[in-house]
Amino acid sequence: MSEDRSKPRPQKKNPTRAISVFIVVVVLAVIGTLFFNAIREKHEFERQNAQPTLASGAAPAVPAIGASQ
Repeated sequence: MSEDRSKPRPQKKNPTRAISVFIVVVVLAVIGTLFFNAIREKHEFERQNAQPTLASGAAPAVPAIGASQ
C-alpha cells in the first residue's frame, strides 16, 4: 500500500484544454487578419482619393494682398 502512494500516477492530458486553446488562437488570428485587411484597404482608398487632387495642380484660393484696393 505504501508503494502506491509514493509513486504519483501520471496525469492524463486534457484534450479539451488543447482544443480550446487552439480555437482561441484561430479566432485571434482571424480578428487580426480582418483588422490588417481593413487598415490596408483604408490606406489604399485614401491614396487613390488623394492622388487626383494633388495631380490636378489645384491650389487653395488665397486672396492676394491689396487686390481689393
